Amino acid sequence: MARRANSFGAHAAAYAEHRPDYPAAAVRWALAPLGGGPHRVLDLGAGTGKLTGVLLAEGHSTTAVEPDEGMLGELVRRHGAARALPGSAERIPVPDDTVDAVLVGQAFHWFDPARALPEIARVLRPGGVLAALWNGDDESVPWFAGFNRAARSSVNEHDEPSGEWQPVPDHELFTDTTHGEFPHAQRHTAESLVATINTHSHMLVIPPEERDAVNARMLAFLRSRPETAEGEFDLPLITRVVRMRSTR
Repeated sequence: MARRANSFGAHAAAYAEHRPDYPAAAVRWALAPLGGGPHRVLDLGAGTGKLTGVLLAEGHSTTAVEPDEGMLGELVRRHGAARALPGSAERIPVPDDTVDAVLVGQAFHWFDPARALPEIARVLRPGGVLAALWNGDDESVPWFAGFNRAARSSVNEHDEPSGEWQPVPDHELFTDTTHGEFPHAQRHTAESLVATINTHSHMLVIPPEERDAVNARMLAFLRSRPETAEGEFDLPLITRVVRMRSTR
């Protein structure tokens, strides 16, 4: 798992190019308990800034914290308006009570909750919001369930992060846990969807020969389906959000 968590930096440009962003509706729902904005928002485990970009577009004062130098450099290149800092969920480099919200995009399952939750509570102002967001597959679309089977590797058959969609445990420093789901989509060709899957950690850590075999299997599947065989199509996604408030 540590190898998977640390696998992204060398592929930061591809991650920034191919990973989806987040729907503005999900971000607005996450911040709704704070009332009218703009707000001081910390994007924790910010990666290349997929969530940072949405926060900036919504007008929020955004600080991005990311432990990987390659990912943080790509974030700075793409989102220079954000304050970008090296750091981790377990050691956040901002003072106490200085942000209205901490948002986490596609990263909370990599945190150590026992250390991260008190640290998040420390930087939040009293009554501030913690929200974790994930873009996940909408497997109600028939072709996509088949594609996911074609995309599996030896790693994600046996080593998936546990509790990926709802990993935020109950904690005395947080209350009012609420869940939301928002439809989302990303425009793709068969080749760009395969490139996106190649930015997932399970593909980054497998041997090259296995990666080639999985890529060939994915392309063969996509070219066999009328929905994806030619031109562009929408990749169906659901953005899931877990929202909590600080009890301080």
